[in-house]
Amino acid sequence: MRLVFGVTATSAMVLGMAGIGAGAAAAGTVTEAIPVGNGPDGVAVAPSGARVYVANFDDDSVSVVETAGNTVVDAIDVGDGPQGVAASAHGSRVYVTNSLDDTVSVIRTGTNALVDTVDVGDNPRGVAVSPFGSRVYVANFSDDSVSVIDTRTNEVVKTIPVGDGPQFVAASPQGSRVYVTNTLDDTVSVIRTGSNTLVDTVNVGDAPTGVAVHPDGTYVYVSNSADGTLSVIEMFRNTVVDDIAVGDAPVGVAVASDGSSVYVTNEVGDSVSVIETYRNTLDDTIEVGDGPRGVVVTPGDSRVYVANNVDDTVSVIAVDTCSGSFCIGTGSLGSLAGGSSPVSFGSTGSIGS
Repeated sequence: MRLVFGVTATSAMVLGMAGIGAGAAAAGTVTEAIPVGNGPDGVAVAPSGARVYVANFDDDSVSVVETAGNTVVDAIDVGDGPQGVAASAHGSRVYVTNSLDDTVSVIRTGTNALVDTVDVGDNPRGVAVSPFGSRVYVANFSDDSVSVIDTRTNEVVKTIPVGDGPQFVAASPQGSRVYVTNTLDDTVSVIRTGSNTLVDTVNVGDAPTGVAVHPDGTYVYVSNSADGTLSVIEMFRNTVVDDIAVGDAPVGVAVASDGSSVYVTNEVGDSVSVIETYRNTLDDTIEVGDGPRGVVVTPGDSRVYVANNVDDTVSVIAVDTCSGSFCIGTGSLGSLAGGSSPVSFGSTGSIGS
């Protein structure tokens, strides 16, 4: 939502209706940088939007960020080399991959306590929870497999062979498919969750890394870190229908809950590319911290959180929604300075886990 400095959110909306101050902010504005642990990598948001969880690779912890004030309220010790993080659909559990000790840490969010550790494959990276919360899918980079965890028992019930160097994983909104990027053979593996079998392999760009699914289940978005593009896969045919140029070394991918925008972190470019999904075009490039990797959009699509791996921060992007000179703002100047919580006018919704 567009922010007009020096006035409240309500005043900004009125001024926008009058065509005043319509150019005061970019399409996405970094409002602050939150210090977290060392080497932040993966990031996830609770379904309520109240908390953001950040995996810190270099100090074996997860930072818990309270989004109302954008402050770190807890740090949870996990395994060795945490990278991926995902929240369950009901919000009671967070799952963290520990790439250096081949485990997944299970966190109870009500107490921010580690409640279980699950042995998985070699060098686990990406993680996704099924929409209904019964399964967790873990990409094991060094043994070319996906571990399937039953969340009732926290045990691996299946190991699925995929491509070479699986990195990130995403589940479809209906839960019927899981998509896995294989960085070393430039493909995406498609898994049917009912049988936990590989049903298709899609050729994409060079060194695919991040992956996210459109909320209506029509498209899959894949960042190709070695050629600076975003591949768009049509899910019905498992065919690439577009390749969009983004920034330098794209990694993380997140889709807004309304499906209108895709956010891509560019690790070498220190930026986030914003893609408008209707035309599959680059809409904006936002400068963030040093070495951005993980990215997540809050429910309601008002803010984007980006984990900056090199400078140990999380950038907070305030999302702008404008049509011509009519702009709807989120928050006041006080919220930008760490004061009152943002006031949101406009779209509502939730984001799948």
